[in-house]
Amino acid sequence: MVRLKRKIDKFLVEWKNDKNKLPLIVKGARQIGKTDAIENFAKLNYKNIVEINFALEPEYKTIFDNGFNVDTILKNISLINNNYKFIPNETLIFFDELQDCINCATSLKAFNIDGQYDVICSGSMMGINYSKIESNSVGNKQDYEMYSLDFEEFLWAKGYSDEQIDDLLDHMLKCEPLTKTGYDMMNENFKDYMITGGMPAIVSRFIENKTFSGLLSIQKQILLDYKEDITKYATGLDQTRILNVYNKIPVFLGNENKKFQISKVENGARSREYLGTIDWLNNAGIINICYCLEQPSLPLKGNYNPDNYRIYFRDTGLLIGSLDEEVQDDLRKNKNFNTYKGAIYENIVGDMLVKEGYSLYFYKNEKGTIEMDFFVRDADSLIPIEVKANDNSTVSLNNMIDSKSYQDIKYGIKLCNKNIGFNGKFYTFPYFLTFLLKRYLREKGKNDNV
Repeated sequence: MVRLKRKIDKFLVEWKNDKNKLPLIVKGARQIGKTDAIENFAKLNYKNIVEINFALEPEYKTIFDNGFNVDTILKNISLINNNYKFIPNETLIFFDELQDCINCATSLKAFNIDGQYDVICSGSMMGINYSKIESNSVGNKQDYEMYSLDFEEFLWAKGYSDEQIDDLLDHMLKCEPLTKTGYDMMNENFKDYMITGGMPAIVSRFIENKTFSGLLSIQKQILLDYKEDITKYATGLDQTRILNVYNKIPVFLGNENKKFQISKVENGARSREYLGTIDWLNNAGIINICYCLEQPSLPLKGNYNPDNYRIYFRDTGLLIGSLDEEVQDDLRKNKNFNTYKGAIYENIVGDMLVKEGYSLYFYKNEKGTIEMDFFVRDADSLIPIEVKANDNSTVSLNNMIDSKSYQDIKYGIKLCNKNIGFNGKFYTFPYFLTFLLKRYLREKGKNDNV
C-alpha cells in the first residue's frame, strides 16, 4: 500500500526542530492514520525509536507503578524488553493508544523536565479518559488534533501538486472562473472524495484500484469498530445512551431543520440524562457539533446557545456508509446526489471547515424566516455561508447582507455547484473550493489592506 502524504508530516518535522518543544499528544478518531504518520516520521528523523502500544502490549502499563521518574520508567521498559536502547537526544519514545494507560500522561511532566528524549503519545480520546489526560499533563504537553484526509490531502493522493492547488486559490483571489475542463475535473475529484471520505485505508484502496468496489464493506467495518469503542470505553448506562445518539445521527441530518433533539433519541429521554454523551462522541473524534448563534454577530465563541445544536459526522464517507444500501449504490454507481443531497453537502462543508480549524455555528431566527448554515470571519467582519444543494434563490443570504440589524456582516459566501463569481453582495464558490476558504480570506485581507 502506497503511503499517503499527510499535513501532519510537516508539523512533526517543525515540532522536532523546535528547541522548546513539549511532549506531543496526537489525538483523533481511530483509523485516521495517526500511528502510520508518527512511525514514518520516526524512521526518517531518529536513529533510535522506542514504540510501545498500550492496547496491544498491556504489560507496559506497569512501567509507571514505581513512580514517574524518567530513569525508573526507562529501566522498567528495559526489564520488559531489553532490546530497547535509550540514547539521549537521539531517541523518540512513542507511546501509542494512550487512552488505555492514563498514567502515561502523568509521566509527561517528568519527560518534559528531563528533556533528553523526544516523546510522542497518540490515541483515540474516548470520553472521560481525555479529561483525565488533560488534568494529568497540563502545561507539559502540546496537542495536535488529526483528522481523516481533507480534500487537499485527497488531491495529493491523486497526484496533484501544490502548484496546481495554488492555482485554484489564485482563481479565487482574482474572482476568475475556472476553465470548463478545470472545473469539471475538480468536480469529479470532489464527488469521488464525497463517496470515499478521508479514511486512509479507503482512500488508498480507491487510488490503487480506481474503483469504488469493496469500499462500502470497509466503511461499514469502521462504523462497527466505532460502536465497539463506545462499548469498550463508555461506562454504565452511558454506553446505551451514546449508542442511541450515534445511531440517530443520519436520521436527524435527514430532517429538514437538522436540529438534534434528545427527546427524539428515545421515548421519554430527558436532556439531563444525556449530559456528556455529545461531548463524548466529539472527544472521540466521531462527530462535529454545530451550535446555533443567539445573534449573528461577533464574537462567535461568546454568542451561541449550547443547548441548540446540529451534529455531523466527522467523515462524510462514513455518513454515506451509514445510509440505506440502496442510497449507497445510487451514489457509487450513478454519482447521483439527489437523494439525501442537502445533508451530504452540509456534512462535507462542515467537515472541511473543521479541518481548516474553524468551529461550526449556524443561525435560525425565531420566526424561521432567516436560516444560515455556517459562519466564518475575517479580520473585522462576520461572513455567512449558505450551502445550496440546488441552484435556487438565496433569500436568507441576501436578507442578512441587506439588513441593518446585522452590523458585523458586510458580505457573504454561497457554496454550490457553480463556478467562481461575485454579484456585489456575496461570492459564489463551488463546493470543492471550501478547503481553501481560510487561506482565501487571509490573502484577501492582505490584498484589501494594500
